[in-house]
Amino acid sequence: MPQSEHSQAAELHNHAAHAHAVAACGHSTGDHASDTELTRQAFERSQKAAQLSRKIAKEEPFSMQL
Repeated sequence: MPQSEHSQAAELHNHAAHAHAVAACGHSTGDHASDTELTRQAFERSQKAAQLSRKIAKEEPFSMQL
């Protein structure tokens, strides 16, 4: 079953938040190479999520105003 755009955006936001948390945890262990990659992934996912959220808001402006 295909995901709705809302579900996709929510999942991207969750993945980004998780990647940020893992990168922050890894930072305390000194594994900066992995942290840098996780931070990059988190940023990319955050950007994709924000882009999709903006698209949804333009297409369905009333659903965003509850």
